Amino acid sequence: MRIHHPLSAVAIAMALSVGAAQAQSQPAAPQAQSSGSGGAGSSMTGGRSAPAAQKGEGTQQRETRKDDKLASSDRKFVEKAAGSGMFEVQVSQLATSRAGSPDVKSFAGMLVDHHTKANDELVQLANAKGVELPAAPPRAMRNEIDKLGKKNGQEFDKDYVQNVGIKAHEKDIKEFEKASKDLKDPELKAWATKTLPQLKEHLAAAQKLKAGGDNAAMGAGKAHDTGNHSGASTKTGGGNGANKSGS
Repeated sequence: MRIHHPLSAVAIAMALSVGAAQAQSQPAAPQAQSSGSGGAGSSMTGGRSAPAAQKGEGTQQRETRKDDKLASSDRKFVEKAAGSGMFEVQVSQLATSRAGSPDVKSFAGMLVDHHTKANDELVQLANAKGVELPAAPPRAMRNEIDKLGKKNGQEFDKDYVQNVGIKAHEKDIKEFEKASKDLKDPELKAWATKTLPQLKEHLAAAQKLKAGGDNAAMGAGKAHDTGNHSGASTKTGGGNGANKSGS
């Protein structure tokens, strides 16, 4: 019986070693992916490793809420200013070809230059703040452009100066004065404050054009009246002369 003890011990040792080898040959259980910013990619990234999130960068879900960077009132001002700015550029481009007065054409060219620059600055701010700007002016403003497009010469000049140079800029100035006090975003507030004096310059120039046009119209009316009066006097004089001759 003692002869079999060493064999049993050897058999037990071999069995233990085989079990250990089998345990080592088993594949490791997959570890759960980390929910952190780095690590292996998923189906969302096409199997590629996902880049570590950088400070200040949001996820796709966060990007859909970029507008949260601005207060609602600030965002409304940006959208409104963009629509008005586009309108004044487009209608002034029309005026550079349709206006009859060289002074009105010059005024329109100035508005195109100034408002184009202001619009570009606003686009940069809107992009930085995550605000989607309108693709075109509001419908009412587009209709006004269409109506002006059917006019030419002096009629065009009068409507353009009154409705765009004066009326639209009075409205702009009121909006920008309020914005320069009430806007929450400091960069947007600085842009509104910087743009406001230029809008006032445009209004003053338009008022000067209107006064000049009114004076010119009055002057033409006076000349017409004077001419008619002179003709009437001549006829009267002729009649008197005839009477004298007849007497």
